[in-house]
Amino acid sequence: MSERQTRIAALKQAAKQRILVLDGGWGAMIQRKGLEEADYRGDRFADHKGEMKGNNDILCLTRPDVISELHDTFYEAGADISETNTFSSTVIAQDDYNLGEDEVIAINRKGARLARASADAQTAKNPDKPRFVAGSIGPLNKMLSMSPDVNDPGARAVTFDEVYDAYRTQVRALNEGGVDLYLIETITDTLNCKAAIKAIQDLEAEGMEKLPIWISGTITDKSGRTLSGQTVEAFWNSVRHAKPFAVGLNCALGADLMRPHIATLARIADTNVAAFPNAGLPNAFGEYEETPETTAAMLKEWAESGLVNILGGCCGTTPEHIAAIAEAAATGAPREFSKRPDAMRLSGLEPFEIA
Repeated sequence: MSERQTRIAALKQAAKQRILVLDGGWGAMIQRKGLEEADYRGDRFADHKGEMKGNNDILCLTRPDVISELHDTFYEAGADISETNTFSSTVIAQDDYNLGEDEVIAINRKGARLARASADAQTAKNPDKPRFVAGSIGPLNKMLSMSPDVNDPGARAVTFDEVYDAYRTQVRALNEGGVDLYLIETITDTLNCKAAIKAIQDLEAEGMEKLPIWISGTITDKSGRTLSGQTVEAFWNSVRHAKPFAVGLNCALGADLMRPHIATLARIADTNVAAFPNAGLPNAFGEYEETPETTAAMLKEWAESGLVNILGGCCGTTPEHIAAIAEAAATGAPREFSKRPDAMRLSGLEPFEIA
């Protein structure tokens, strides 16, 4: 068994023993650093065309010290798993910054290696609490299921093959960098997600080392649907074929509004259920005001009600939030997987079941 497969076995065993904790919101923490354009550019991109500030992923290359420090901070707060700083590291998303495939590969590899080094150092300090790295695979700024032109419903800004190729490049580089699992997160369009899943499966069929997949959708508002229109159950029916290590929800909602949708997944999913909500909803200035104590109190109820296997935080959550969430998670036991009668379960925007 390879060193990485040993870690994966430890991850799966840990998930059976306790509710695992993911890190918090990276955007808020990077904003705290007050970085300027020169920090984002570094020497490598000093003469690069266009503005670079705001491209947080590029900091893996230009300010790796900042990224390593944030990994350490989240692990020290109590996180079992930390995400790579690669949320937007695809050729499609990075095209907004005039960056191509070579730079995208470099960001993903470096992002994975920074997280790996931090996780290994934290594990060495406390071998009884091993730390793991999730390769962050975020949504794209272009969707396969929806038209960008209100006057042409059939129009698309991107093809399935282009999305597949973009994710394939990212997945390979994350794997080469040493992640323990893939986190396809903040999914607004299930078809984009399916392109990422196919990229992973195809690369594995070609000989790339197999890693667990964590799939995390986003319910955009009180409608209880993803941006592309699916209910939670329809979303699960669409991705269940990937046999993910975990499925869950993140972003868009705070814990109070996310709870009924997590309860739905807890009822139907035959795998780990994960949730990393925002620190409430943003105020008029886009700031998140929900305190660590408030967030943790709600997630403590989830843990004690047997709804979840993994908890963490998304937008607005800080190391203080993660410390409080870790304390809350320790009060509950991991949710037991759902066992449903065999049936054909299909999906469009709604689930369809043939008993």
